[in-house]
Amino acid sequence: MTEEKALTDIDPIILFFLLGLAAGLLRSELRLPSAVYDLISMVLLLAIGLKGGVELAQQPFGYLLPQILAVIGMGFLLPLIAFPVLRHLGGFRRADAASIAAHYGSVSVATYAVATAWFASREIEFEAHMPLLLVVLEIPAILIGILMARGLSRDVPLATVGREVFLGKGIVLLVGGLLIGWVAGPGGVASIEPLFFDLFKGILALFLLEMGLITAAHFGGLRRYGVFLVLFGIGMPLFSALIGTAFGLLLGLSVGGTAILATLAASASYIAVPAAMRISVPEANPALSLAAALGVTFPFNVLVGIPLYHALASWTHRILGG
Repeated sequence: MTEEKALTDIDPIILFFLLGLAAGLLRSELRLPSAVYDLISMVLLLAIGLKGGVELAQQPFGYLLPQILAVIGMGFLLPLIAFPVLRHLGGFRRADAASIAAHYGSVSVATYAVATAWFASREIEFEAHMPLLLVVLEIPAILIGILMARGLSRDVPLATVGREVFLGKGIVLLVGGLLIGWVAGPGGVASIEPLFFDLFKGILALFLLEMGLITAAHFGGLRRYGVFLVLFGIGMPLFSALIGTAFGLLLGLSVGGTAILATLAASASYIAVPAAMRISVPEANPALSLAAALGVTFPFNVLVGIPLYHALASWTHRILGG
C-alpha cells in the first residue's frame, strides 16, 4: 500500500516529461510534429495570459504597481549576480557569461506552467496576477545581458533588439492573453474556457513530452563543457529561489505566491532570451546557455525544485509568522 501511494503521488505531467526524456536518450523516433508543438505552445501561452487577465479585471492597478516594480528590480539583480560567477569562477568569455546570465535572470514559461499545475493538483492557492509578473520578468535580464556583453555602444541595434524583445511570439501571446482576459473579464471568457482552461493540463502534458525530447538533445553539450554548467545549473536556481522568496515576503505575498515567485526566479529562459541574444550578441555560443537551461535547470526544477521552493516558502512564512 505504501509503494502504491508513493507511485500515485507522482504528477502525470511529470511522467510525460520523463517519457520524452527517456525516449530522447534512447534515440527513439518519437517526435511531435513541429506544427503541433507550435500550436500547443501558443495555447499554453494564451491560457496563462488569459487567466492573469481575468484576475487583473478584478484588481486595481495601483495595488499591483509596487509588485511590478519590485519584480523588475529582481530581474535586473539576478543576471548581475550570475555574470561574475560565470566570468571569474567559470572562466567563460564575456559574451558567453553575459548570455548565460541573461538566461538565468529571465523566466521559463514552461516551468511556470508546471508549477501552476502542481499547485492546482494540491489545492495550493496563490495570487492570480502572477502571469503579469511572469511577463514583466522576461525583459530586464535581456537588457542587462546585452549591456554586460556590449556596454553602452552604438553597435548595439537597440531598435532591432526592442522589436525582438517586445514583439517576440512569446511576449505577444502572453501580453495579448492578458489584455483579452482583462477586457473580457470572467463572463467574457466563459465560452472559451473548455479549450484554454479545462484542457490546460492535458495540453501541458503533451508540451512536456516534447520538452523531454528537447532536453535529451542538449545533454551532449553538458558532456563537452564539463561539470561547471551542471553545478551552476543547479546552484544558481537554488540561490535565485532564496532571492525570490525574500521578495515574496517583502511584498506580502501568500505562501503560494511566494513559492511561485521563487519558482520564477529559479527558472531559466530558453525562448525569449536565446532569440534576443542571437541578434544582439551573435558571438555568444547558444549551446552553452541551452545546455545549462534545458539540460540541467529545467529538469531539476520540474522534478525537484518546485516542491522544494514551496517547502521553503512555507517554512519562511511559518518562522516569520510565528
